[in-house]
Amino acid sequence: MSTATENPVAPAAKTVTHNEVIKEAIPTLAGNLAATMASGTDQFSADDQQFTKFHGIYQQDDRDLRKTQKKFIMMIRGRIPGGVMTPRQWITFDDLATTYGNNTLRVTTRQSIQFHGVVMSGLGPLVKKINECLLSTLAACGDVNRNVMAPPTPAYTKARAQVIEDCYRVAIALAPKTKAYHAIWIDGVQLNLDDPANKEFADPLYGKTYLPRKFKIAFAIPPINDVDVFTNDLGFIAVVENDRLVGYNLAVGGGMGRSHGNDATYARLADVIGFLTPDKLVDVAKAVLTIHRDFGDRTDRKHARLKYVVQERGVDFIRAEVNQRAGLTLAPVRPYKFTTTSDIYGWQKQVDGKMFLTLFVQSGRVKDAGNARMKTALRRVAEKFGHVEFRLSANQNVILANVPESDRAGINALLAEHSLKTENQATALHAASMACPALPTCGLALAESERMLPGLVDRIEKLCVEAGLAGEEIVIRSTGCPNGCARPYMAEMGFVGKAPGRYQLWLGGNAPGTRLNTLFKDVLKEADLETELRPIFTRYAKERDKGERFGDWCDRVLLKETAAA
Repeated sequence: MSTATENPVAPAAKTVTHNEVIKEAIPTLAGNLAATMASGTDQFSADDQQFTKFHGIYQQDDRDLRKTQKKFIMMIRGRIPGGVMTPRQWITFDDLATTYGNNTLRVTTRQSIQFHGVVMSGLGPLVKKINECLLSTLAACGDVNRNVMAPPTPAYTKARAQVIEDCYRVAIALAPKTKAYHAIWIDGVQLNLDDPANKEFADPLYGKTYLPRKFKIAFAIPPINDVDVFTNDLGFIAVVENDRLVGYNLAVGGGMGRSHGNDATYARLADVIGFLTPDKLVDVAKAVLTIHRDFGDRTDRKHARLKYVVQERGVDFIRAEVNQRAGLTLAPVRPYKFTTTSDIYGWQKQVDGKMFLTLFVQSGRVKDAGNARMKTALRRVAEKFGHVEFRLSANQNVILANVPESDRAGINALLAEHSLKTENQATALHAASMACPALPTCGLALAESERMLPGLVDRIEKLCVEAGLAGEEIVIRSTGCPNGCARPYMAEMGFVGKAPGRYQLWLGGNAPGTRLNTLFKDVLKEADLETELRPIFTRYAKERDKGERFGDWCDRVLLKETAAA
């Protein structure tokens, strides 16, 4: 008689996800998108909704209207490397938001702009006009490299110009090459899915099935970590000597996404694994991306990010793979230090003597609201000051850069005419806050975020006044679900939606963006905010060391007490 030991049964192979099946079946990513848009329907099929993401589009519905009707709307995200836009491009985006969207522009936490509320009939014209102004939506979403981030402010070093150029180089090198994007959005043509050339297409970098999940890259220049570089799959930390870029420290394996109730998912900071010179930049970027392509989990999308490959296979494995694939040997990490993730508000001087102005944008939503007409004001700046560069920050703000000193008064007057300030634009707590859109547009939202956060911050400010902490900065971030689009797990105080009016409370991140926070309370009812936070702020005010920030005190005292209890 045979025994199990003598004849072992091999474990059943795991089945790849449905996303992998449809990518292999239609590797051009064309789906039936063009045909669907021409048909007059208001929605894409379930499979085509997965393909639209590669083209920078999410199909959503207005959740405020669900009880009475299901109105399908699209969110479209631009791909804007480094968040840099010309005035002409800004004007185009402003026009598109007015004509096809909900008359707002939303600056994202990855230095891009999202349009909300676009219906099917406006989708084609909007994306085509984005391309006509020499930007794109290709790979703003999907299982590919997303928008590449770079430092938005020109305040510290001339080397930033080289970093921006490197950002563009990587963005171009890692862009998918399918001809479907041009066919659908420029020519308005549905690719023939039965054509053997289309069926057998394989992207030269990504292959037929692209990546197991999304991939994110950021460039940072110490001491400012205004892109949250460690939250990215791949980070390049600039090493500058005598105002000259000599290379980058390489960070690999960061990511924010997790799922409630699934301990196998978690936020993770990237590991810094070596140093490279700028000439090896694209080779290394491709090496790290292909490690994700080849080793990422294609059987479970919740476990498919590069961070899990790094965590489970180890840094030594990743470093060896990078060296082999890029044809180099990474040098030891060079010294660096970050001090803050915050933007510098108001007027500041650039290293070339020109000026730049950072404008605070509440939760990134550029709109006209009452007397404060930010959308109109920024359009007028673009029209009147055609040499001014628009830059988007990872903190969801808008920066007007390369402003001659002679234009400063004119811009101040134009902004004031639209009830916008250039100094004292927001309180310290509001200026350090971020939120994802959440309800009513995001289909994943479990709770409010963008619509909730300003009022929540107002309430926290009152608690700070009571405790004698008025005017102190605390980084507060909120998301409507655990996916972490506003990077709540890096905040000194993070709110993560669990259900309507209920949030997880995460405490203990730090100002430089080098430490994850910790779950402090699994369910905090929004109505109980004062009851829950008042004793914490009271203790912090009494017990902190001189100059100690809230997140550092939480990490040093409060969270250690909680862990020991």
